Amino acid sequence: MDKNSVVSPYHKHHLNLSNRVVMAPMTRSRAANDAHKPTDALHGTYYEQRSSAGLIITEGTQVSKEAVGYINTPGIYSEAQVEGWKNVTKRVHDQGGKIFAQLWHVGRISHPDFHNGELPLAPSAINPNEKSFTPEGFKPTVTPKAMTIADIERTVSDFKQAAKHAVEAGFDGVEIHSSNGYLFHQFFCNCSNSRTDAYGGCIDNKTRFFFEVLEAVKTELSEDKIGVRFNPSLNGLFGITLDEDTIPTFENIITKLNDYNLAYVHLSQPFTDVSNVRHAVQDVAKHFRPLYNGTLMINGGYTKEKANKVIQNGHADLVSFGKLFISNPDLVARFKTDAELADWNEDTFYTPGPEGYTDYPKMNETQKV
Repeated sequence: MDKNSVVSPYHKHHLNLSNRVVMAPMTRSRAANDAHKPTDALHGTYYEQRSSAGLIITEGTQVSKEAVGYINTPGIYSEAQVEGWKNVTKRVHDQGGKIFAQLWHVGRISHPDFHNGELPLAPSAINPNEKSFTPEGFKPTVTPKAMTIADIERTVSDFKQAAKHAVEAGFDGVEIHSSNGYLFHQFFCNCSNSRTDAYGGCIDNKTRFFFEVLEAVKTELSEDKIGVRFNPSLNGLFGITLDEDTIPTFENIITKLNDYNLAYVHLSQPFTDVSNVRHAVQDVAKHFRPLYNGTLMINGGYTKEKANKVIQNGHADLVSFGKLFISNPDLVARFKTDAELADWNEDTFYTPGPEGYTDYPKMNETQKV
């Protein structure tokens, strides 16, 4: 086995992983209960089935009720939710796996229906003009409430508390979701942040909130148990429009992260074609690799062959896979044996129950729930 292949072990920068195949965080909308907690029957089974990944990163877990923006997504702010996650982490650990909790606040990508009629929070009162998947179906987003300093301080505390809860739940670490047009990303971008105080304007101001949260989270667990995720070239989705300040902002953030002893930096390739978008970076891994000295993870439509190439050319250390892990719970074994990969069913990505969730069989198994 090639020591630089995606199925080879990774022992570097305080990470000790059995392989470089990471299960990417994916919203699955299966916490269909009043407590918005993960359940043993569904979430426990789902993550246990995929525990051969070098690392599992959970779906986004809300750090507070204010952070919610999608139906039936689990949180990590209540005792019931922590107890639910304890079952999940135990099942993964019993199989020898490792699992990080992704800490999430959607900001303005939400709707008053989730907040008893109150407006969702955001850096500035700018409507992303997207659709929100509410309990009553898709609805247009609204103009959010610009966060006060008190709102920001409370949200920093929410992330700190969520990190504490992740430790209590038995997670091996956390990933701060700073990507995909959600709250932190909204602070980073001119299209969503028009503030004139200490949280807007220059790059240091626009990134201040993120670093305040990072500092708070690392009081609850060591830096080498913290990962962060970014999508630098996101454009035309989730209310984000890339401009001349976008890439320099992410370059600044990622360079500063060399001062921290993080578990990893997790980057996404562009979700859309940005070949004709001014100021965009098409090959994110290649562009940001020289800027970051720690473990770099890349995500975005990778096959086994493309993953091996990005690792072998030194542009990334780990590769995260999303849809392939939905339909191939034993993805690592299939990669190792060059076995056929099963197709996923997009119609069941966000539906309740086991269908399209825990019923994808492993090799040589019959389909089961």
